[in-house]
Amino acid sequence: MSKLAAYAGVARAPFLLLPVTLVASGAGAAAYDDRASVLASVLALLGLVALHAAVNAFNEASDMRSGIDLQTTRTPFSGGSGTLPSGAIPVGAAVGVGVAGSIIGLLVGIYFITQIGWWPLAGVMALGAVAVLIYTQVFARTGVGEVFAGLGLGLLPVVGTALVQRGEIGPAAWAAGVPAFLMTFNLLLLNEFPDEKADRAGGRLNLVLLLGRSRAALVYVAAAVATPLTIAAAVLSGGFPAMALVGCLPFWFAVPAVRWAVAQPEQPVPIPAMAGNVIWNLATNTLLGAGLGLAAYLGW
Repeated sequence: MSKLAAYAGVARAPFLLLPVTLVASGAGAAAYDDRASVLASVLALLGLVALHAAVNAFNEASDMRSGIDLQTTRTPFSGGSGTLPSGAIPVGAAVGVGVAGSIIGLLVGIYFITQIGWWPLAGVMALGAVAVLIYTQVFARTGVGEVFAGLGLGLLPVVGTALVQRGEIGPAAWAAGVPAFLMTFNLLLLNEFPDEKADRAGGRLNLVLLLGRSRAALVYVAAAVATPLTIAAAVLSGGFPAMALVGCLPFWFAVPAVRWAVAQPEQPVPIPAMAGNVIWNLATNTLLGAGLGLAAYLGW
């Protein structure tokens, strides 16, 4: 493994598509709220990708130190990248990736503060920083990791992207942040099932360990079903245009995971269900942002 590939591994490069879709959703919502800025969206994307890479790298370093990475059964969607157990780079290098990503995110945040002022951006940045810097050591070990993942890599990036456009968060941005929260919550939750034994041995406390597989699976189902319902509710209440309903279409990809959660939660999660869960997340954010942006462009 080359050094470049190793650094990309601890940053979990394939998973960095998530912030791209979150910014797309937030920018589309901002456009519908009449607050669009291409420059602000590009800089928000840079900062968010850097922070997501930082979370991933810190998590990889922590899992190696705690021994979780040496016990987990890896899948294409869970169990870490395997970079550190392979010896490709030392743990300290992964921490360095996390620090570098955090600094880039901080610099982007400082730039936006100079452009739109401290409030409410400072609050969004502070909560996002907390979600990044202490997620692995605190939230993932106290049963609230899924909630803070939903905030830090779901709702906050969407509303934050809208906020940095013109210094305000419009109603469409808040509405777009809700399904983003639910899907990122579920993205992490489903990936915790294969890691159950390793997480328990490594001292983590997540919903799978806290509630048991069957109850945690029902939580997954509830959040999954609520996602398209929140989009439909926003349309019915006037917060979204009818075109935003396109964001409900990718729910089809979540069906295999929902079916597993209802019928076989004690069995291993099928790889196609995990893949569908990821596609559902990315496609929903993207299509919702596209629907909102197109509606804004057409004046609908």
